[in-house]
Amino acid sequence: MLSKRIVVCLDVRDGKTTKGVKFKDNIEVGDPVEMAEKYYHEGADEIVFYDITASAEHRSIMIDVVRRTAERIFIPFSVGGGIRNVEDMREVLLAGAEKVSVNTAAVLNPKIIYDGAKAFGSQCIVLGMDVKRVERSSKIPSGYEVWIKGGREPMGIDAVAWAKEAENLGAGEIVLNSIDADGTKEGYELTITQMMAEAVKIPVVASGGGGHPEHLYDVLTKAKADAALIASMVHFGMYTIKEIKEYLAKRGVKVRLKW
Repeated sequence: MLSKRIVVCLDVRDGKTTKGVKFKDNIEVGDPVEMAEKYYHEGADEIVFYDITASAEHRSIMIDVVRRTAERIFIPFSVGGGIRNVEDMREVLLAGAEKVSVNTAAVLNPKIIYDGAKAFGSQCIVLGMDVKRVERSSKIPSGYEVWIKGGREPMGIDAVAWAKEAENLGAGEIVLNSIDADGTKEGYELTITQMMAEAVKIPVVASGGGGHPEHLYDVLTKAKADAALIASMVHFGMYTIKEIKEYLAKRGVKVRLKW
């Protein structure tokens, strides 16, 4: 059995790490490069950077942050936000990232997933998904709708159907973020996470709502996620990565311990 991964998410805006609730009321919490290095030394398995306003503001990715981070951490890290084409992907990967995450650009132009996987391999292409619970309908049978531009615009697309399409196009991983649970620290959205994990063969990373170690246990075991993304619970000093991993290990979850 593969180890379950703990992924720390750094949402970046104007060069600073920021955190909000349900994509709103963001506050600055620190320097993204320094925070990435701190979490690397504390035992994070991966780091994810999201430039949360790049797509909405129609601008390029934060390459300087990527380069500086690559010089200081030695675990995989992925970068998303503002990636519009294969050339943007190439620039991010050459700057030192292992993976690129596409969200808005992929919904608007699904071929970017195929082109990226063909150019760099599926292992480099992550589909980021921001989803919100809605009434079930013939158009959205799962009851979860895809939103783009940092959770600002609903697309009328079913989340599970979109995940399957992205997998067929060559995506190597899915980061599934629940807008409803984001930043609430009240637990992950288990229903859509399990639906997604059972619908695709590629790894599913649960995102949005982690507040206590038992939340990670639930999403990694009951909802079958391959990894759990955390932010608030470490950014605000509620728990250390060591404490989270030791809790999971004691409950029988296979995690990478470095102590």
